[in-house]
Amino acid sequence: MRPIRKIILHCSATFPGQDVRVADITRWHQSKGWKTCGYHYVIDLDGTIETGRPIEEEGAHCSGQNADSIGVCYVGGLSLTGSPMDTRTDAQRASMVTLLNELKQRFPEASIYGHNEFSKKACPCFNVQAWRKEVSL
Repeated sequence: MRPIRKIILHCSATFPGQDVRVADITRWHQSKGWKTCGYHYVIDLDGTIETGRPIEEEGAHCSGQNADSIGVCYVGGLSLTGSPMDTRTDAQRASMVTLLNELKQRFPEASIYGHNEFSKKACPCFNVQAWRKEVSL
């Protein structure tokens, strides 16, 4: 197993209610020439946690950070007008807490970040550090 030092949160940059699954993201990423979904986990609108790339494999989700990180993506992140917006459903929020707690148990040295902490992007379209304090992660 590769060392895991970071868990990086992302959004799919899709509109509220737009139903996107790992299979869709895999197609998008393969169209860029990647071998499969760049994220290790995707949290669907209903809170279902889908597995993308196996965590044993390096992801393709955050340039310069993939070697020692796990990528977690929630479906959403854009307002109806296309502006960055935290669109997580209650089910997604609950599943995100559950998944992150499980990952932190398995990789206690890993820290949780938003993609925007490593890149000039809005992704994941919410303040990860403030939210972590809210939910005691």
